[in-house]
Amino acid sequence: MPIQANNILFHELIGLEVKVTDSPAITVIGTKGVVIDETMNTLVIQKPDGKRNTILKDHNEFTFTVPDGTKIPVCGNLLVGRPWDRLKNIGKRQFRLTNR
Repeated sequence: MPIQANNILFHELIGLEVKVTDSPAITVIGTKGVVIDETMNTLVIQKPDGKRNTILKDHNEFTFTVPDGTKIPVCGNLLVGRPWDRLKNIGKRQFRLTNR
């Protein structure tokens, strides 16, 4: 099943291009690169210059670019948790991909 806006939370994020579009930490807004690791509370983003940034998922908003070029905004609060736990809990709550 291809990654789309309605199913991105069911997919692996590692390898996707990402940009931080909103954050309480102004210095991370605009950070972009490729997700190279994901923990329970963070995404590790490798920027084009090779540097890595570890960004908290909670309270941040991300835009992921999927393989077909579609840009999908996702509220980071929905990403908190281990990827396999996210899948188990997704059916238990209603969610919106963004706060907007």
